[in-house]
Amino acid sequence: MATPPSRPQALITDFDGTLTLTDFYEVAVSRCLAPDTPDFWSEYAAGRITHFEAMAGIYRHIRCPESRVRAEILPAMQIDPALPEAVARLRGEGWDVIVVSNGSLWYIDILLGELGLGDLPRHGNPGRFADGQGLLLELPADSPFFSPQHGVDKSLVVRDALARYERVAFAGNGPPDLKPALLVPPELRFARTWLAGALTERGERFHAYERWSEISRILTSKELMR
Repeated sequence: MATPPSRPQALITDFDGTLTLTDFYEVAVSRCLAPDTPDFWSEYAAGRITHFEAMAGIYRHIRCPESRVRAEILPAMQIDPALPEAVARLRGEGWDVIVVSNGSLWYIDILLGELGLGDLPRHGNPGRFADGQGLLLELPADSPFFSPQHGVDKSLVVRDALARYERVAFAGNGPPDLKPALLVPPELRFARTWLAGALTERGERFHAYERWSEISRILTSKELMR
């Protein structure tokens, strides 16, 4: 039986490039990738491996030690420092906040924990860091939103929320966020970078944002309040 929502509204939010300004992938690849890393993206584009397998392969070739990743790579992602206040504002106005990611819970847990937000529900790919072996991703095979392609199917998370909450909003930035974004009404759709461009090309309306805390101000504004 599905857990009943604690509030009548839910914001489903991507993590990399949404709660942060930059993806873990972008920072880690630019600073820590082994020079002999195979071209996993070409293998993925040719249909020989899944998106998850491409990501897992690349992350296995991160050669910075964990201490450097924690001290340099994670801060370079630039998580929104106003996140705790923004989440508190949303919760006060009846919104649950649910994080969904095709990245790794390893760094998501660290960054949310540092801001005192370790209690936020989140769906992503488990993983652990091992010096010399990189970030070792695992498929969340026991997740109700499991996807063999991405690890987590964001659209399934949004559909589940739509069945349980009165209103559902979605925020994202990348290609995997397009389908779930189109499941929610335009006034509850938030996008930046690639996703903003894709929605614009399709003539779809959305709220643009740069920092995630802007979303909380919009969702709790008088225009959206009943």
